[in-house]
Amino acid sequence: MKKVFVIAEAGVNHNGKIKIAKKLINCAKECGADAVKFQTFIADQLSNRKVLTADYQSKKKIKQLDLLKKLSLSFKQFIILKKYCKKKKIYFLSSAFDIQSLKFLLNLNLKYYKIPSGQINDLPYLKLLAKKNKKIILSTGMSNINEIIQTIQILKNGGTKKNNITLLHCTSAYPTPNSETNLKTINYLNKKFKINIGFSDHTIGINASIASVAMGAKIIEKHFTLSKKMRGPDHKASLEPNELKDMIESIRNTEKMLGKETKIITSSEKKNVKYVRKSIVAKKEIKKGEIFTLQNLTTKRPGTGISPMNFFKLIGKKSKKNYFKDDLI
Repeated sequence: MKKVFVIAEAGVNHNGKIKIAKKLINCAKECGADAVKFQTFIADQLSNRKVLTADYQSKKKIKQLDLLKKLSLSFKQFIILKKYCKKKKIYFLSSAFDIQSLKFLLNLNLKYYKIPSGQINDLPYLKLLAKKNKKIILSTGMSNINEIIQTIQILKNGGTKKNNITLLHCTSAYPTPNSETNLKTINYLNKKFKINIGFSDHTIGINASIASVAMGAKIIEKHFTLSKKMRGPDHKASLEPNELKDMIESIRNTEKMLGKETKIITSSEKKNVKYVRKSIVAKKEIKKGEIFTLQNLTTKRPGTGISPMNFFKLIGKKSKKNYFKDDLI
């Protein structure tokens, strides 16, 4: 199995400050993530002046535009962050939330282009990205199966090969209740589309991400922060550094545990066969020429003699030698 690609989602947890963004990159690298991802947007191209914040974004209802302006970084700053990621040997990724930001990221030649859940029905955005035939990660939060089918078809018709698309199962609730996590959707999407499926995890803790790997997720995306006490919309539902590290270590261990889709006797098991399996042995003293019966044969450890699978083949045959009790036949 190919290694699960772990994306540490910094999002806007830099609070609009490049110094914090660099610290988040350092943290993602130290914790073992494959990539660190941000969010690229121009505030007034993402939201109009009248839209208020969602409940998870702010306790007080304020204008989304005002909040977004405080959380945005400039294109120039993102170029600096990409170079910093290269220096730290971790992939730089970012989700574009508007056309201009998407054009900017396309010029950076990233490993993946992440379509956030809110963009799944943005046709001009989808068409622009589709014709570039890039590797795309499509988050499916707030969408039904028909919308996902439609979006994949738009990407394919626009020029993106199907095998360049990875779907991320996602529930766009911050945090996501356990009862609405629906990890079985990973298997459903895999059977439905026969492409790679991942998981964008918005639950509290690390259990869902680990379980999703066992369900077949090829990409894991999880928000993280330097501290849950920091001000901002996403910090409370994010992992702190020690939690992120634990999650990634657990994912790597889960990968090892999954192993191969077959059934074999492993190397460590082979050492125990002779101690744990049984052989055919004398139940009591048996004389040469005596007939083997149910009364004088039994099965006991060790497993170094004749297999008990041959037990009834011996019944009725003559013993060729003398045996004491518990001797291997």
